[in-house]
Amino acid sequence: MPAKEDGLEAWLRYAPLPAEHVKHHPRFSQIVALSEANSSPVYTAGKEIQSGLSKILRQKVDVTNTLPEAAQIPASAIVVGTVDTFPSAAPAIEKIKEGVSSLKEDGFWLGARKDGNNGPAHVLIIGQNERGALYGAFEFLMLLAKDEPCPETYTSSPSAPIRWVNQWDNLDGTIERGYAGPSVFFKDGAVLDDLTRVAQYARLMASVRLNGIIVNNVNSHCNLLSPTNLKGLGRIADAMRPWGVRIGVALYFDTPIELGGLSTSDPLDANVVAFWNDITTQLYEDVPDMLGYLIKANSEGQPGPLTYGRTLADGANLFARALKPHGDGIVMYRAFVYNHHLDESNWKNDRANAAVEFFDGLDDVFEDNVLVQIKYGPIDFQIREPPSPLLAHLRRTQVIIEFQVAQEYLGQQSHLVYLPPLWRTILDFDLRIDGQQTLVRDVVSGERFNWKRSGYAAVVNVGNDSTWLGSHLAMSNLYAYGCYCWDPTSDERDVIQDWTRLTLSHHPTVIDTVTQLSMESWPTYENYSGNLGIQTLCDIVKTCHYGPSPAAMDGNGWGQWTRADAYAIGMDRTTATGTGYSGQYPSEVAKIFENPETTPDELLLWFHHVPYTRRLKSGKTVIQHFYDAHYDGAQDAQTFPVRWEALRGLIDDQRFKHTLFRLTYQAGHALVWRDSICNFYLAKCGIPDEHHRVGSYKWRVKAQDMQLSGYKVVSITPFEAAFGGHAIITESNNAPGTATWAVTYPVGVYNIAVNYYDHLGGTSRYQLFLGSEGSSEKRLIGNWAGDLGKHLLHDFSDLRDGHSATRIYFKGVEVHEGDVLTIVGTPDGDELAPVNYVSFLPVGIID
Repeated sequence: MPAKEDGLEAWLRYAPLPAEHVKHHPRFSQIVALSEANSSPVYTAGKEIQSGLSKILRQKVDVTNTLPEAAQIPASAIVVGTVDTFPSAAPAIEKIKEGVSSLKEDGFWLGARKDGNNGPAHVLIIGQNERGALYGAFEFLMLLAKDEPCPETYTSSPSAPIRWVNQWDNLDGTIERGYAGPSVFFKDGAVLDDLTRVAQYARLMASVRLNGIIVNNVNSHCNLLSPTNLKGLGRIADAMRPWGVRIGVALYFDTPIELGGLSTSDPLDANVVAFWNDITTQLYEDVPDMLGYLIKANSEGQPGPLTYGRTLADGANLFARALKPHGDGIVMYRAFVYNHHLDESNWKNDRANAAVEFFDGLDDVFEDNVLVQIKYGPIDFQIREPPSPLLAHLRRTQVIIEFQVAQEYLGQQSHLVYLPPLWRTILDFDLRIDGQQTLVRDVVSGERFNWKRSGYAAVVNVGNDSTWLGSHLAMSNLYAYGCYCWDPTSDERDVIQDWTRLTLSHHPTVIDTVTQLSMESWPTYENYSGNLGIQTLCDIVKTCHYGPSPAAMDGNGWGQWTRADAYAIGMDRTTATGTGYSGQYPSEVAKIFENPETTPDELLLWFHHVPYTRRLKSGKTVIQHFYDAHYDGAQDAQTFPVRWEALRGLIDDQRFKHTLFRLTYQAGHALVWRDSICNFYLAKCGIPDEHHRVGSYKWRVKAQDMQLSGYKVVSITPFEAAFGGHAIITESNNAPGTATWAVTYPVGVYNIAVNYYDHLGGTSRYQLFLGSEGSSEKRLIGNWAGDLGKHLLHDFSDLRDGHSATRIYFKGVEVHEGDVLTIVGTPDGDELAPVNYVSFLPVGIID
C-alpha cells in the first residue's frame, strides 16, 4: 500500500522512481545556480533541483553559485541561470545561441549537452530572465518525475506575459467562493504572521509558470491599506518573490471616503487623486515590485466612477496614473459592470449586453497601462456560455481574459468537473474580426492586435486545507490553468495524464481511470445541471449558487434568466426580435447566432426563446432532450465512484478515501439535480417524458407515508427539491423521531439509499434498522451524521432545499420476509433530522 499523503505537495511530490528506472538516468555531480541572492528565482531553482534529485533519483548533490572557469561547464553538472549570467564563451552556449535568442519574456532553454564526443552529459537550463530559469528547472524536474529523459534541445516561451491568479480572500480570513478552509493570507483583519503556506503556494504557482497574484477579494475592504497591513503585504511579497511571483491588490473604490476621510471618491477630484498617489507611493515602499491594481467598480452594488458621474475610463485612469511613476504597474479593470436590479418584464433587458454597452466608445481613452479584464462569457462562469463579445470590441485597449478555477457554478469542488474542455470552447472560438480568422486565444495572447501586455487571470480559491482546493481532483484545474496560460493549444487529455502521473501514480490503471473520469466530468455535469445553453440551473438568488433551483433563474433582478413559461424557454437575444445581444459579435458570427437553424444546439437557449416542442438537430424536442440529458448525466455520475474503486491499493488510502467520499456524494447529488429540474419543467409545461421516468419512482418510499413518532410532515420549498414536495422533521430539537415502514418489496438483496437534508445549524444523527414486525431484534444497517459541511467545505444552505438535499447508500442489504424499515433521527440545533425518502434498489438499478 502506498504511503499516506495529504495532498500538500500536490504535483510537486517528486515520488521516487523505481530502482530499476533510476539507473537509466544520469548521476549528477553538482548543481550550479548562477546567482548569489537568496531571494533570486535562480537560487530557488538550484535548491529545488537539489530537493527534486534527492527524492526522485535519491541523489545527494551539492549546490554552488559559480562556475570554476568561464569557458567550462563541469562534467555531469546541472547549470541553471539566465541568458545574462551564463558565460557566453562556453562551448555549449555557442551551440545553442539561436534557440536562446528566440526566447520571449519568461521563456527558457533546456537541454542535455556534451562539449565533445566523450564524457558525461551536463544539463543546461537558461532562462530569458530569472523566472524563466526557474520554470526551466521545474520542467526538468517534472520530466524526471514522469520518468522521461531530458531532451537535447528544448525551447519554451509563454503565449502571453500575464498569467495571474485572483484570490478572493477577505481580511477576516474567509474566502468568497472558498471551499478549502480559511485564507493562507489573512486572519482577523490582518496579514497572518506565519506565511509558510504562502511560500508553498508560490512554489505551486511557479511550477506551472504563473507569475502574479492578486491576494485579496475584488469585493475589497479599505482596511487592506492600513499601515499594519501595508507592512503585511510587504511580507507576502517577500514570501512569494523567490518563486518569481509578484503580488498586486484589489482596491475598494470608495477608500478615499472610508479610509481617507474625504467627502468624495470622484476620480477627477484633486484631493482624491492626491490620496491615491500617496497610497500608491506607500504601497511601493513595502512592495517595490508590485504588479498593480485590480478594480471592481459599479458592479453588484459596488461604488465606482459612474457613482460620481464619470466614465469607466476616468476611474481606471485615476489608478493607472498613480502607478506610472513607480515602474511597470498596471490596472486590471474588470469588465464585470452591470445593473443587478434589471426589470425582467422588459424583454429588451439583458445582462449579457452590459459589458459591451458600458465600454462602448472607450477604446481610445484608457491609459496604456490599463487592461480590461473580461470574464470568458458575458454572464458569470456558467456551465456553457459563448465567449464575451467584448473580446471583439477592444483593439487598442489591451485585455485579460478571466477564467475561474473556483467551481462557483460548477459543483464547488464537491462535484468533479475538469475545466480545460470548457476553456477550449472559449479559446478556440473564431470571432471572425474584420472577416479574418481571430481565435480568442490569439486576441488574449496579444498576437491579433500586436499588444505588448495581455493574458490571463483566474479566480482561484486556495485555502489552508492540505488539499489546497478542498478536493484532490480539483487540483488538476489549477495545474491545467497554468498549462493553458503558457500554451492555450495544450491537449486537455495530455494535461490530465501528466497531472495524474505527477500527483497520483504512474500506474496505467490510475492514469486511464482519472483521465476518463476527468474528460467525462464536464459534459456529465452539464447534462444534469443545465444544457442547451440555458446556464447552470442553480439558485441565483441565494448567495451559495450551488444546488438546483430552476425557478430562481427567473423573477430576479440579477439578469440570469431562462424566461421559462408554460410554452417556451430561452432568451431571445437576436437583433430582429430580442435583446440585440447577437449583434454585438462581428457580422459573420452574429449571422450564425441570429438564426436558430444555424445556432449550435448547445447554445440554442442562450440565443433563442423556443417552444418546448421545438425539434433539435438530433430530432428530439427541447423538453425531451432536457429529460434525457438529465437522466444520462445522473446515470453517468453513478459510475464515478464505482470506477474509482478500481484504484484501491494503487494510490494511498487517505487520498483514495477522500476522493471516493466526494464521488459518492456527487452521484447522490446528481440525482437531486436530475429530479429537481425534470420535475420542475414537467410541472411547468405539462409535457410528459416519453420514457415515463420523470415523476415515476417505483423503488422509492416517501418519508411522509411512513408511520411517524416524534416526526412531523413539512412542505419543502421549492417543491421540486423533495420527492412528493414534502419531508419529515422531528417535532422538537431535543428529542429523536422514528419513522417505520413495513417493506412491501420482494425478498432479496438491495442497495438502500436514504435521501435527507444536511443543512447548516446542527449535526443531526441517524440510524437505519431492518427487522421483522413485532420482533425486538432489529438489524442495524448503518448510522451516520449530517456533517457534510465539515467534509465538503463548500457553501451549504441553512434550509431544506436543493443545496442541502443529499443521500447515503447502504449496499448489499438483505431484505427478509416481514421486514420493517425503521429510521431513528436525532436532531441537533436547528437541524431537525430531516428525511425525504428511502429507495430500495435491486442490484444494477439506478434510482
